[in-house]
Amino acid sequence: MKIIPKLALAAVLATSVSGVVLTAPAVAQKKDKAQENGGLKLSPEALKAAQAAQPVLQQKNYAAADPLVSAVEAAAKTEDDKYIAAAMRYELESGKLYAAQQANPNAPVDEAVLAKPLDALIASPSTPAADKPRYVYRRGALAYNGKQYPIALQYFQQAKQLGYNDPNLPMLIVKSKIETGDVAGGVGELSSVIDQMNASGQKAPEDYYKYAIGRVNKAKMVPETLTWMRKWLSAYPTAQNWRNVLVIYGLQQGSLATLDKNQKLDLFRLMRASKSLADQNDYMEYAQYATDKGLPAEAATVLKEGMATGKIPAGNATAKAMLAAAEAKSKQEGSLAPTEARAKSANDGKLAALTAEAYYGQGNYAKAAELYRLALQKGGVDANEVNTRLGIALAASGDKAGAKAAFDAVKGAPRADLASFWNTWLQTQA
Repeated sequence: MKIIPKLALAAVLATSVSGVVLTAPAVAQKKDKAQENGGLKLSPEALKAAQAAQPVLQQKNYAAADPLVSAVEAAAKTEDDKYIAAAMRYELESGKLYAAQQANPNAPVDEAVLAKPLDALIASPSTPAADKPRYVYRRGALAYNGKQYPIALQYFQQAKQLGYNDPNLPMLIVKSKIETGDVAGGVGELSSVIDQMNASGQKAPEDYYKYAIGRVNKAKMVPETLTWMRKWLSAYPTAQNWRNVLVIYGLQQGSLATLDKNQKLDLFRLMRASKSLADQNDYMEYAQYATDKGLPAEAATVLKEGMATGKIPAGNATAKAMLAAAEAKSKQEGSLAPTEARAKSANDGKLAALTAEAYYGQGNYAKAAELYRLALQKGGVDANEVNTRLGIALAASGDKAGAKAAFDAVKGAPRADLASFWNTWLQTQA
């Protein structure tokens, strides 16, 4: 993400010393008294040199102005003299760089020449208080462009303390922190920036979330990566974003979590709910997991959806064969009522959990939730898995509060992370 281009501020942050009136007072003064100029007291030598340099700077004749500004620097004795000299040098060098960039935007730019006059302007007691914040900020930008991130961070934080207001400043502080190695501190700062923007009614750009995800993921900070992924989905819950996150989380090679088949099945269910199943491979892989789990009705439903949306091409013979097999198996199973009765009389909840799965696959979410709760009550099951699936069934039936309670009850990775993604999806639903 390009936060601040080189020299983008060269013109607007020029000292504007060309506008300072450098004239001797009209009234007679004692010869040993310094000339007064809008609060500045210049020595006669510096005043004379500055008066010669100023109109040439105004004309942007930088070649001719260079030796004249050097003369001002040579004549400078007092603090006010040194301030005018630094201001003119900064305006001269900024103007030269800006003109060169305009003439050839692709040419390399060396901003190092700005450091010395900026340092002088920042340190000078003669610099107007209103001007100092922008010089501090510009010095930070100079260090940042030069990849001197600790120095840049120091100046950016100082500019913030001085009340400098620029839309780039918060993100520059974030990036400077991260580039110094303080990834946790940087993304913590970014989280505050986003919160402040949201509180003011201004939505943070999507790039902010992507930047944070990229940096914490690069630093192998898995919990933080998952947190920022959920923040991104909460703010920008597009189908494409959901797919990107869920694939990175648990479906691609080297994913953030290593999921077993049962967990991947629940991840595909979330992809279906978030409408992020993208192509025939997604639909067919989901259907295969459902088939392997012994859920032919769910496999058939998923395959039909893929065909109806056109994401499974009409000529896909493999998908047609999978659908035919799933429908035949589902018909063969018949009613679940006898299995439900046995589940209710069983000593543990294992059969109840399996029956609940079958009801879910058939789209009977109320019955599924009932049997999942029975399984939890009887025990002998993986409570985290059953609570995940209870939440999924309740979410499908429209019971958001009940679904959230079930997801909140899930503990331990990777199930708790999977449940958190489901909770994020719930929050994005109207």
